[in-house]
Amino acid sequence: MNLPKAEHSAPEWQAAMEALILVAESGGPTMLARIDVMRALNRHVERVFNADRKSHHWGRRKLKRDQ
Repeated sequence: MNLPKAEHSAPEWQAAMEALILVAESGGPTMLARIDVMRALNRHVERVFNADRKSHHWGRRKLKRDQ
């Protein structure tokens, strides 16, 4: 699979390819390479806050003795 020139020179892809080369040549950390590739693939995706999600439950549980 070949990347277009514009994609190839993007810093996200440069970091991903560097991490993949590190893994291939010296058995470096594979998780780092995976994270870099996922960042490069999703670099145009903007994360948005969704206020309609369920609220968290932290601190809502009460012990039986406290009721």
